[in-house]
Amino acid sequence: MNFDIGDGIDAAVNYVLDNFSPVLDFIAAMIGFVTDAIQSGLAALPMPLGIAIFIALSLWRVGIGFSVLTGLALWLVVHMGLWDAMMETLSLVIASTLIAILAGLPLGIAMARREAVAAVVRPILDLMQTMPAFVYLIPAAMFFGLGAVPGAIATVIFSMPPVVRLSNLGIRQVHNEFIEAGNAFGCTSTQLLFKVQLPNAMPSIMAGINQTIMLSLSMVVIASMIGAGGIGNTVLTGIQRLDVGTGFEGGLAVVILAVILDRLTQSLGKPSAGYWQALFKRNEREELVTATV
Repeated sequence: MNFDIGDGIDAAVNYVLDNFSPVLDFIAAMIGFVTDAIQSGLAALPMPLGIAIFIALSLWRVGIGFSVLTGLALWLVVHMGLWDAMMETLSLVIASTLIAILAGLPLGIAMARREAVAAVVRPILDLMQTMPAFVYLIPAAMFFGLGAVPGAIATVIFSMPPVVRLSNLGIRQVHNEFIEAGNAFGCTSTQLLFKVQLPNAMPSIMAGINQTIMLSLSMVVIASMIGAGGIGNTVLTGIQRLDVGTGFEGGLAVVILAVILDRLTQSLGKPSAGYWQALFKRNEREELVTATV
């Protein structure tokens, strides 16, 4: 006996389209508002100021060497004519990551605190991570049409599992001594979560956010196939025209943005190792030596 799963999925999709169109329109409007606001803000940012902000963040969080590399890499993006496309891609990455964090972090906390929730959610996360990325484009386009909104929704679904899994893992790995100390001081369940568990789980949570950003960036490029725009359009044009040069330029811009975002978000999970932090510590040591003498 054969089971035609595809027909069942088609029937479910048609049922949702026929009965939940107002809900879908509301979701599209909310996500569209977020993506449009972020995209408008980045588009209004003058290119020299945008580069200066990236360099300043790199100098503060990572170090002077990486800040120089950031400036040179962004100068290359500008001279390839892809600055505006990169800002459009960045806006979609930021919007998708924010939505994924807002949905994924509470889910990870619930998994850590309730084993029944973890048992239900874990297979869903497995499905979300192993399903080919292109498959997400089909229902996103059917439910929400073409453009940035379905691209953002497909990106959220594809990129959310890391922040859920690592939030769950980080909270579970908090030492029992910390939990016992919090209970000894009379912490409520909520106080224990926000004052003990989340601060100690922050490195793991930041690692999950970092991976979510990286997956968002990869999916946003794929989502250009349904009109998400950005650098993905350049890559897609290169594929359609078999133009190796155009495709390589788009791919190089994606790599540059990915490296910058990766290094900056990695630095958020640990104390600043940047230029100003090092300068402050050096001055502090000199003052200590002077006071000792």
